[in-house]
Amino acid sequence: MATQIDLAGTVALVTGASRGLGRAIALALAEAGADLALTARSRDDLGRTAAEAATRGVRAEILAGDARRAGDIQAVVAGALHAFGRIDTLVNNAGAAGAEKPVLELDAADWDEVLALNLRAPALWAREVARSMVERRRGRIVNVASIGALRPLARLGPYCASKAGLVQLTRVMAVELARHNVQVNAVCPGYFATPMNEAFFATAKGQEMIQRSIPMRRLGEPAELGPTVVFLASEASSFMTGSVVVVDGGQTLT
Repeated sequence: MATQIDLAGTVALVTGASRGLGRAIALALAEAGADLALTARSRDDLGRTAAEAATRGVRAEILAGDARRAGDIQAVVAGALHAFGRIDTLVNNAGAAGAEKPVLELDAADWDEVLALNLRAPALWAREVARSMVERRRGRIVNVASIGALRPLARLGPYCASKAGLVQLTRVMAVELARHNVQVNAVCPGYFATPMNEAFFATAKGQEMIQRSIPMRRLGEPAELGPTVVFLASEASSFMTGSVVVVDGGQTLT
């Protein structure tokens, strides 16, 4: 099993790798031995992720870009291929929750912003990276969706719709790319402790939500998601494609 999980000699491109779950995923991949191409908008935050990854003895290259821009996606993928010669794993992690509003109050801009980052961008990242994977007849794509893809979260209509779309995109790509030995799977995280939500979950209302909706009665730690992505990037998952793996402390059971 240890040799199946070993990612030494492989290259992973991680989007949204500057902080939160993306950073934790990148560091887990580095711990397993993968070299990293790290992308997000903030070069400074990427630098901190890269520096910590380097302490694991791997190479980490920074390729800053805005995932909402197709040209940036193309440039980042080209840069990663130039730097490493290949991409073995793509982790589509970058995303945003968007405005918290009832559906009847959402305007076109609210929809466009979230769908561009959470659904269109992963499709474009996957298209650019999968072309080289198909040529090599080898590759793994891991899309980071959400439990919002599986159950409704009030006031987060665009977010839930975009993540549900990402799950279905995962399945479509899995069918289309299986014959090329490219596997496409999705991970659906529940509520994890990240800089984006830590203030809310420290409040009485946030603590009540945890106690009411998560059977394990706590938030996930970002480091607890990374091993699942490592598994999907490794030979241990060699007969999995189109799968949706939920990591949520039991929240979708309630």
